[in-house]
Amino acid sequence: MLCRVTSSLAVAAAVALLGGCAAVGPNYARPDLQAPAAFRFVDGAARAESLADLPWWQVFDDAALQALIRDAIANNLDLRAAVARVEQARAQAGIAKSFLYPQLDAAASYTAQQNSADGDVKQSAVYGFQLSWELDLFGRIRRQHEASLALVLASDQARRGVIVTLVGDIASAYFFLRELDLQLDIARRTLKINDETVAYFQNRLDGGVSNRLEVDQVRSNRQQTAASIPDIEQRIALTEHALSLLAGRPPSAIVREMTALALPLPPAIPPGLPAALLERRPDVVQAEQLLVAANADVGAARALFFPTVTLTGFQGGVSGDLVTLLGSGGVAWSAGSSLLQPVFNAGRNRRNLDLARARFDEALADYRKAALNGYREVADGLVTIQKLAAGRAERQTAVAVLQDSSELARSRYDVGIATSLEILIADQQLFQQQLLLAQTVGAEFRARAELYRALGGGWQQ
Repeated sequence: MLCRVTSSLAVAAAVALLGGCAAVGPNYARPDLQAPAAFRFVDGAARAESLADLPWWQVFDDAALQALIRDAIANNLDLRAAVARVEQARAQAGIAKSFLYPQLDAAASYTAQQNSADGDVKQSAVYGFQLSWELDLFGRIRRQHEASLALVLASDQARRGVIVTLVGDIASAYFFLRELDLQLDIARRTLKINDETVAYFQNRLDGGVSNRLEVDQVRSNRQQTAASIPDIEQRIALTEHALSLLAGRPPSAIVREMTALALPLPPAIPPGLPAALLERRPDVVQAEQLLVAANADVGAARALFFPTVTLTGFQGGVSGDLVTLLGSGGVAWSAGSSLLQPVFNAGRNRRNLDLARARFDEALADYRKAALNGYREVADGLVTIQKLAAGRAERQTAVAVLQDSSELARSRYDVGIATSLEILIADQQLFQQQLLLAQTVGAEFRARAELYRALGGGWQQ
């Protein structure tokens, strides 16, 4: 008999579906964002190949940095939370999909009634299976499922976005750490030179060919250099702690080769075509999937204006005695349908549709903003790299000139045609220019890491 009820419902569903199967509401179409033909600050014609096409382990050719990135991808807590959000979205999509299918429940009821006239107790029990199925004639459930699937894709792109940001943040922090290493090395080498200068003038004072003013001046210069070392060491420790957090471990030292920042800078960085950002950058793809979900929600809200048709069925047994509940007390079955058409709900459905449309407009604005922000970040990265390279060349020249000036000042002092003040000025200027050169080189490496992130690179497994 259950088969008879199911067959009856299937026939009724087929007849009903012939009357209308298309989901109401607009189908999604990607908005025209009018991507620029090429990025700003790109020399030559635009090419399709992009730095972001390379996996991070080829872009960042440093064993210590690669180990940090691997640890972070495996242990970063933000990434774990993003993975959990993907699983939540998948579960929600499964829930939304389940409403497309019939629901079958086991049901049982028992009643006992006593007649005061004869004192007899009458018992009855009903048991069986109950089936219900809402026919999605106007696509409300399908639109809700479409929205939930888009949210799954959006959450997965958010996970990829966490990876992109994570790789970029670790690379930037690591290059800043290497910059600080270089500054610390410069400060220590300069301090050694300052110590030699202090000893030189102290010996001249002890020999009666100098004066205490010169010794005090060179000692003051030496103390200024020495004072910069604890400050640099503090920033090194704080940067190591930040990298440790990104790698998902307690604050600790970062293992690395204690050498100068001398990684090769790539001569050219192809950014690719601007339109490719719409497919490569996770934040842009995520914004589009949220727009897809908002578009589907408009259709689901529109479907609430139409009737809801539900088919129901029951197949089971009935018994007049609890003792013979599972015996041959009789068979019961039923099949039916119901229709619910909204007539008046004080404008609730209309307001719900207005809400869905407003959320779509918001998602559309967010999508356009995400794309424009991507173009801006890439253009910022390109011009930053260009100008830092020009500044690095000038600072390298300045350091070479000041090194010569420092040596010349000492030679002039030895022959008596210069004062100790010239040596102090040359040493101070050289030290400051060397620090500035280290900062420029470090900024240049960080700018490349930021451009790689801006292009959407770094999420490859």
